[in-house]
Amino acid sequence: MKIFKTKSDLKKYLSEVKKTHKSIGFVPTMGALHEGHLSLIKHAQKKNNVTVVSVFVNPTQFDNKEDLEKYPQTLENDVKLLESINCDALFAPSVKEIYEDNITSDTFNFDGLEYQMEGKFREGHFDGVGTIVKTLFEIVEPDVAYFGKKDFQQLQIIKKMVEKHNLPVKIKGRPIFREEDGLAMSSRNTRLTKEYREAAPFIYKILKKAKKKFGIKSANDVTEWVKKQFNKHPLLELEYFTIADEETLETVDVINLSADYRGFIAVFAGDIRLIDNIRF
Repeated sequence: MKIFKTKSDLKKYLSEVKKTHKSIGFVPTMGALHEGHLSLIKHAQKKNNVTVVSVFVNPTQFDNKEDLEKYPQTLENDVKLLESINCDALFAPSVKEIYEDNITSDTFNFDGLEYQMEGKFREGHFDGVGTIVKTLFEIVEPDVAYFGKKDFQQLQIIKKMVEKHNLPVKIKGRPIFREEDGLAMSSRNTRLTKEYREAAPFIYKILKKAKKKFGIKSANDVTEWVKKQFNKHPLLELEYFTIADEETLETVDVINLSADYRGFIAVFAGDIRLIDNIRF
């Protein structure tokens, strides 16, 4: 596997790849890689001639400085995992390489997608996401980029950004990868204490029960039921639960049989924030 620290070295390598008309698959990550990431990368490898993975903890998408400081960074182990699945190239730049001396976000208009759910609780988050993903697309110039559906709102926002900025890349969402007990895989899971890790599968358990209730009960009734379940839980604190239209991400009031819906949730396990979703 080739490892690149600078934009210029990566671009030089990829320009040679493009000369042979090989397709480039791209998986952007913030590192602390787990099986969910590896499943994305393996899929990219099946569908493309060359697969590039980036590892970059992006400071502009963190609204909480402490969360940024505590975010797990395990580059040495990430390299070993990528080598074990024969990844072609890793781009692991420094913050200075990406932002030089100006660590700020661009401002984006995602047609209102950015104001739903995560946008209500994480100020500036999606401007940070848009800034880094657009920058990485301009560096790598991939044919296809792959994202997990755990961050479903992010996936829809990136699709919108590509559409509005006419970026020549296809965006593919891939299924959520879960632990055996149902907890959605996340780099943040490594920070959970034993007690919180044992409690966390409750999130997916409630999502599955809410899915069964949806269609029998109103969206508001299901939402209130979810809130009550977390109010009774001794460890987990619900930040939000909403049932939203997959396209607009707007909370549903009246069910439209021609639309697709998803239940979205954010929960605090101590000071660690976990998100998940399930298609309804």
